[in-house]
Amino acid sequence: MLLEICASSYQSAINAQHSGAHRIELCSELAVGGITPSYGLLKNVLAAVTIPVSVLIRPRSGNFTYSEAEFTIMKTDIQMCKELGCNGIVSGVLNPDNTIDIVRTQELIKLAKPLEFTFHRAFDWIENSFEALEQLITIGAARVLTSGKKQTALEGMKLLKVLKERAKNKIIILPGGGIIKENAHLFKNMEFKEIHCSASLIRYQKADEKLSMNNQKLFDDRIIVHSDGDTIKAILDSIS
Repeated sequence: MLLEICASSYQSAINAQHSGAHRIELCSELAVGGITPSYGLLKNVLAAVTIPVSVLIRPRSGNFTYSEAEFTIMKTDIQMCKELGCNGIVSGVLNPDNTIDIVRTQELIKLAKPLEFTFHRAFDWIENSFEALEQLITIGAARVLTSGKKQTALEGMKLLKVLKERAKNKIIILPGGGIIKENAHLFKNMEFKEIHCSASLIRYQKADEKLSMNNQKLFDDRIIVHSDGDTIKAILDSIS
């Protein structure tokens, strides 16, 4: 069975290789489900590891429905990944009703070639999983990362098994979400070819600062945050 490690830092990527993982999905900011890593992180990880590196292409947190500007950013990032020598792309686009945006996702898949394309966990937001699976097969995705539409892949095992059967080896079902050493063997027993996990170990650093840099109100998949033009003008008026 192949083990893919979701690495959100340089050290995580190094640890993945040294510990024998088979592939890395490189991203940043696991706390918000992952976003596209920086150029610097990507370039240095690729220089340091020899195992395949797939890259998450997600321009922001929140939903998976993107503006034209955001979609252009995604395409630029894919081109950068190809130029740097990545092995795969992890991405996808949904319509406002949380169905697959076939046109845009297919455009990303074509742009990514010859790199493998994994449709990410936006899949778990889609109501009709079986229709979505067939669509991804048709447009050429190599695999789909999913927790079986549950908080963890273990909880979603029932759907994961059905998806694997329906895939008929035309697309890889990649279970991910809450997979740990105590339950990883269950996915092997169910004959999944690959699993995805972060294998995270949380270490608290001693710090005297009492002011948190985290903004709890922004940790919400339902919101998209941007700097507002009218608010900017109002602030400028107040200080002019």
